[in-house]
Amino acid sequence: MAPDASSHQGGDNLITSLEALEAIYGESPEAALKKEIDHISDLYRTFIEAAPFVVVATVGPEGIDCSPRGDPAGFVRVVDGKTVMIPDRRGNNRVDSLRNVVRDPRISLLFLIPGVGETIRINGTAQISVDPELCASFAMHGKNPSSVLIVTVGSIYYQCPKALVRSKLWTRKAVYRATSCRPPARSCRPSPRAKSTPANTTKPIRSGSRTRSTRAAAVSG
Repeated sequence: MAPDASSHQGGDNLITSLEALEAIYGESPEAALKKEIDHISDLYRTFIEAAPFVVVATVGPEGIDCSPRGDPAGFVRVVDGKTVMIPDRRGNNRVDSLRNVVRDPRISLLFLIPGVGETIRINGTAQISVDPELCASFAMHGKNPSSVLIVTVGSIYYQCPKALVRSKLWTRKAVYRATSCRPPARSCRPSPRAKSTPANTTKPIRSGSRTRSTRAAAVSG
């Protein structure tokens, strides 16, 4: 039987200060801090343009939100060393992320590439553009996104593969049967399978070299 959670939510069992936290975890290692830079290096750009999936985290008056975004690799456009753009395509139309950005521009992104242990994290601010020409430049299958998220990078760094290794996320054992994990009802239509990738797509680099590259990116820039 699982322990009663209420019995662990009081007294000395809760950490309520930075001093108490640091007493347990100690100081962050220098190597973990050095890999954070304030711009998108060439190696980080390569990773982002090879990623077909990104998790978008935002915050607003009602709370926080975490939402998945996916398209063929290259769908996130790296404009320059401080800017990326993400098309907002048709989904369930809750627009939780966009509602938050309108009122609080803070945003975090987590990029994943299937089969690769490292991930890339961006913290920054976002704006929502409905510029017709910009939206048209992200068109797929003749359809423009409703809007485009323009993200200004505050910090960027790669996450080591420990979490994905422990979870065995990219192994066959981690793949559940669709009937065991799919929600009982779909809230949005599935998107048509992409037949081509955007013009700015970068061909994925070999797994081994990608791993070395993302690590080297921390001290490149």
